[in-house]
Amino acid sequence: MSTVKKFIFSPFSENTYVVYDDSDEAIIVDPGCLAQHEKEELKAFITSNGLKPKALLQTHTHLDHVFGSAYVKRNFNIKMYMHRADLPVLSDVENRCKTWGIPGYEPVEADEFLEEGEQFTFGNTTLDIIWVPGHAPGHLAFINHKEKYVLGGDCLFKGSIGRTDFPLCSHEDLMNSIRKKFFTLPDDYTIYAGHMDETTVGFEKKFNPFFK
Repeated sequence: MSTVKKFIFSPFSENTYVVYDDSDEAIIVDPGCLAQHEKEELKAFITSNGLKPKALLQTHTHLDHVFGSAYVKRNFNIKMYMHRADLPVLSDVENRCKTWGIPGYEPVEADEFLEEGEQFTFGNTTLDIIWVPGHAPGHLAFINHKEKYVLGGDCLFKGSIGRTDFPLCSHEDLMNSIRKKFFTLPDDYTIYAGHMDETTVGFEKKFNPFFK
């Protein structure tokens, strides 16, 4: 069995996840730790629990999801994985931070690229990879079918959906991604989103106002 540990980081209240299982191997998903104390909190949790990070996975690379990516890569000597279509988003993060007056971002580069239909395995845990563009062109989600949960990034939130007013976003693509990739999963699958609380596929199909 795997455990999904959530951290809420930065003024954007972004959800960073550490996923680990009884092998003590772990992955870090979307490290949004910006302040030094946030980086230390993440590292302290991993160290105190004897976890062995094996990879950094990005659902997408908007600034709030990569604030701590360079730190994580360097401190744990692991590779960063993302979808190739999100490279233009990643390359714009430094300029966007300067424009918005956000200090402390350390630029980061991807090491490996993931595609829909592939799987990512660490320890005793396997995640299926799906491509869910809309909020970002290279947005990915990671599904644990055995334990019925999705690391969904900023596509589908509890009672809401991801923004599509940023460059390279598409509202039509996002709605299609949710309908065809999220809503085709069983209702009891838990969605760990990039912001706010977790939810379930069934709850969103029934109550999400964007799909009434």
